[in-house]
Amino acid sequence: MSWETICSRSQVREEYPFGVKVAGKEIGVFLVDGDYFAIENVCPHAYALLSQGFVEDGKVECPLHEAVFDIRSGRCLREPGGRDLLTYPLRLHGDDVQIDTAALQAKEEAAA
Repeated sequence: MSWETICSRSQVREEYPFGVKVAGKEIGVFLVDGDYFAIENVCPHAYALLSQGFVEDGKVECPLHEAVFDIRSGRCLREPGGRDLLTYPLRLHGDDVQIDTAALQAKEEAAA
């Protein structure tokens, strides 16, 4: 595993996720019931950053076309999402939120 700090805990709030680019990939960091989750930040239907969407009850709605995704699993709950989102392992290290960049790369290669 290769952990990289992508933000601090204070940069992520339940109603305001944090968007970051890691290894050329847009990642959204979300806080749901005290747990942090990382998912693809770009809606598969059309380019829109999900971290700018509407977040409620562990779900995020695309700001452009109302596709809805489960933040915990990445599952597409309402079309036109087109497919489920990739999810990525996170860990907390002090105040830092870190992502496993090796797992991120492996998932990206498997999805290609």
